[in-house]
Amino acid sequence: MSSSARLSLSTVVLDAHDAHELAAFYRRLLGYVVRAEEPDWVLTGPPPGTSGTSLAFQTEPAYVPPVWPTRKPGDQQMMLHLDIEVDGGPDALAAETARAVADGARLAEYQPQDDVRVLFDPSGHPFCLWIETPGPT
Repeated sequence: MSSSARLSLSTVVLDAHDAHELAAFYRRLLGYVVRAEEPDWVLTGPPPGTSGTSLAFQTEPAYVPPVWPTRKPGDQQMMLHLDIEVDGGPDALAAETARAVADGARLAEYQPQDDVRVLFDPSGHPFCLWIETPGPT
């Protein structure tokens, strides 16, 4: 039995101790706007007329931040991370990394690649800022 329904990913939802605080961080970082909100939930997305995946934030009192990279068995493992492309070269990556840190992110100790910066948002979710680099010719 086949379905003619079309599926599309519309939103990624992140748990946090404070949904509104985390939503504010990503709104500043990405230039997103609030599309809907409730006391323990916020939906954000690109401004009208632009495209992109929405982010929602849900307050979860028992939220435990993940550990990255995982150091020992039993650590709360990372279930996902956000990849955020920076338009520009290494200078743009450095500037956007500094801006993210000024807005409340924390730079990870371990940085696996020169064209990627791994950071943690204020709730401890890892995310990557990255730039397109030319491949081998």
